[in-house]
Amino acid sequence: MNSAALLHAIAAGEISAAQACENAIARITATEDKVNAFTDRTVARARAEAAAVDQRRARGETLPPLAGLPYAVKNLYDIRGLTTLAGSKVNRGLPPAHEDAVLVQRLQAAGAVLLGGLNMDEYAYGFTTENTHYGPTRNPHDLARTAGGSSGGSGAAVAAGQVPLALCSDTNGSIRVPASLCGVWGLKPTFGRLTRRGTYPFVHSIDHLGPVADCVETLALAYDAMQGPDPLDPGCHALRVQPVAPTLLAGVKGLRIGVLGGYFHEHAGEPARAVVAQAAQLLGARAQVEWPDAALGRAAAFIVTASEGGSLHLDDLRQRAEDFEPVSVDRFIAGALQPAHWYVRAQRFRRAYRDRVNALFADWDVLLCAATPVSATVLGQDFIEVNGQRHPTRPSMGLLTQPISFAGCPVVVAPMWPEGTRGLPLGVQLVAAPWKEDLVLRAAAVLQAAGVAGPKEPLL
Repeated sequence: MNSAALLHAIAAGEISAAQACENAIARITATEDKVNAFTDRTVARARAEAAAVDQRRARGETLPPLAGLPYAVKNLYDIRGLTTLAGSKVNRGLPPAHEDAVLVQRLQAAGAVLLGGLNMDEYAYGFTTENTHYGPTRNPHDLARTAGGSSGGSGAAVAAGQVPLALCSDTNGSIRVPASLCGVWGLKPTFGRLTRRGTYPFVHSIDHLGPVADCVETLALAYDAMQGPDPLDPGCHALRVQPVAPTLLAGVKGLRIGVLGGYFHEHAGEPARAVVAQAAQLLGARAQVEWPDAALGRAAAFIVTASEGGSLHLDDLRQRAEDFEPVSVDRFIAGALQPAHWYVRAQRFRRAYRDRVNALFADWDVLLCAATPVSATVLGQDFIEVNGQRHPTRPSMGLLTQPISFAGCPVVVAPMWPEGTRGLPLGVQLVAAPWKEDLVLRAAAVLQAAGVAGPKEPLL
């Protein structure tokens, strides 16, 4: 059963939270040697949290919305008692976290059951989760292929059926790329919507946090549980909770839905174009829309990413460069050496860029484009080809995600299954104006109800 059905069964007393927890533990045990999604398992904690849910039900209490639901988090989220690795070797010497990240606290309050920390690209700098320190995470639909990144462990854990919900981060596409390549639902909220307190940063001015899940209902419930202002996080701009789960069945009638052309068409391979066309037909989207300055937005995002990422790790780069991930250390060093003038120009451009992007939504409610240019590549593959053009694999999986996150717009990735990809998934991005998560989730629910989008059983 998917997680929506599981939540209903737990609430109805048809299955205990303890049994749901044990089922997840058994699934992790059976598949983890193949997938390598987890870096830490919190089995004792999970059993205690599940038991607490069952005790509440035995007392006749009303259960919270995620009661008994197993989940796990990218290992840049603080987990009380564990060292926050952020995919690195350098962080191993840090003391254990003394409390959970705020979003973990909020999911626990909603009744969810934490099963551990998940693999990722070191310090979130990558799109393939080929981690030298903890091993590569493998795609459950083809173990020779990448799960995407940097939240590859999150995408793979949900796709493998280990947990139905996982938390991620997304700076340039790190929720959306694994969702696309692993075939799960993903939500990158509006920049500043969810508090980041208690997570290890990558690029403070672009980092977003959000979930991946096995169905739209759970994606929305988890998002609602994590919403809310946080006066101790100056980067959290949410002033109030705006629940989205009650709106899922509203459909898309009356919404103005368009398809992004130009840059987003040119950088999508044929299977990616095919799933966008399929989604567009079902959602009634016919018009082509031009996203302003997409290539410049991506270039500016690269500059900001490299500068802030390099600056954050400058001391360790000077003293312990040999302990960094070989595939990313040069990029961190190069970023630390970038002229300040480049960074300032990129941030000035960003302000004007966001204004031009936001102006689109005076005429449109939801915009569609592919999430990745191609489906999952073989681990170690250095280049991809998109419409006759050769691109380096690791940065280019973000070709279609970077321009959107640089503007801060909310996005849901709908997992779809085109022909010509050897049975591999490929996602469609549903994009809305800032603070309009409800619109993209409504569109996602329509695609799920039509049976064209959603996870499939992995080949494990």
